[in-house]
Amino acid sequence: MRTVRTVAELRALLAPGRRAGRKIGLVPTMGCFHEGHLSLVRRARRDCELVVVSLFVNPAQFGPGEDLEAYPRDEAGDAAQAEAEGVDLLFAPAVEEVYPDGFDTTIAVGGLTGVLDGDPARRGPEHFAGVATVVAKLFNIVQPARAYFGQKDAQQALVIRKLVRDLDIPVRIEIGPTVRDADGLALSSRNSYLSAEERGRALGLHRALRAAQERVALGERDAAAVLAAARAELDESGLDPEYLELRSAEDLSPVERVNGSTLLAVAARVGGARLIDNVILGGDQ
Repeated sequence: MRTVRTVAELRALLAPGRRAGRKIGLVPTMGCFHEGHLSLVRRARRDCELVVVSLFVNPAQFGPGEDLEAYPRDEAGDAAQAEAEGVDLLFAPAVEEVYPDGFDTTIAVGGLTGVLDGDPARRGPEHFAGVATVVAKLFNIVQPARAYFGQKDAQQALVIRKLVRDLDIPVRIEIGPTVRDADGLALSSRNSYLSAEERGRALGLHRALRAAQERVALGERDAAAVLAAARAELDESGLDPEYLELRSAEDLSPVERVNGSTLLAVAARVGGARLIDNVILGGDQ
């Protein structure tokens, strides 16, 4: 495996494989790898002849007062894990390489970015503009046949699918299932912020989603009743969610009943960590 710092070097290293018709897979990450990241890397390794993992904490998707400086970083550990998984190229550029002097372009994906995390009262649509812009840059730099993202960031996955569709970017988006610890907590780099007591409370997120799943499995379809079951678990854990919402898993439009494929999404602050989780109700993830 080689660690690459510049766009020019990455393109030069990929050129022979591209000419030979080798399928390139891209796994975009912000690093501090956990099993969720590695599951996507393994999927890319199975599907593709060349695997590129990007390692870049993207400042454009952090708002004022968010944890850009504190966000966990471990390039040496990430590189060791990537090499063990058979990654060919680890792209770890500096901020100045991705956003050189004079950079002033932003991609705004409409229709999906004003709700949930994109609500102006929360992270805002600017968060997803930062995501869309850096992902579009990575797609242009690597030109992968496939790119891999996780279902835990469900809204982000929908935004990236729409980005690709609207701009006719020739890449197939693959979404891997949420990976959880044995206790049910969704894996996240931000879990490292949690104390033992906070981690115990954070488990209320998963219990809330599971309570909603159980109500739906018993035949409940009314959105208010399903949300009430989830809310009761959050209250029991002492969690005050930023949001707990049922929305269409296709376009994030609000729903009054669980019909077909419905996304239940939750976000809450636990200590110094802002955690998100979700589950698909009434359909397949």
